[in-house]
Amino acid sequence: MKDFDIKSLTDQEVISLYPKTLQELKNRKIIRTNNLVGDLGEYWCIKKYNEIAGLPKLQDAPESTKNIDAISVKGERYAIKSTSGSGTSTFASIPINDDTKPLFEYVVLVLFDKAYVLKEIYELNWEQFLKFRRMKPPENKWNIRITKKLKEEAKRIF
Repeated sequence: MKDFDIKSLTDQEVISLYPKTLQELKNRKIIRTNNLVGDLGEYWCIKKYNEIAGLPKLQDAPESTKNIDAISVKGERYAIKSTSGSGTSTFASIPINDDTKPLFEYVVLVLFDKAYVLKEIYELNWEQFLKFRRMKPPENKWNIRITKKLKEEAKRIF
């Protein structure tokens, strides 16, 4: 990367970098929406699954598909959650009480550092999701805390 002194820019020039960066990421098909962290997670998840031998080949789920972000070539459903912190965002469309029918086969956790550099990827099956999910107040929706125990029990992808 060429040397770039962001400190020499005016406030407005710094602000204008964000939409330009989002647009360039969209042009490169790295992200699809303005949800930078979520889209980066989906991008890296699909890229790594498709690059690593022995893993299922994934593709983006159709836009607006409920509960999942990717589908394997065998039809397995994947929810993808990304974070640079200690927990995921909420699973907005997962019911609070009805656990009888799996809504995906796997949830993939994509972990970034604070500069959005990919650190780790973990995979949980539906049963592991049910074990590790927690209710997040005040939204009263499920999320997952990234713990040492979760990392020990999950399948490490990257």
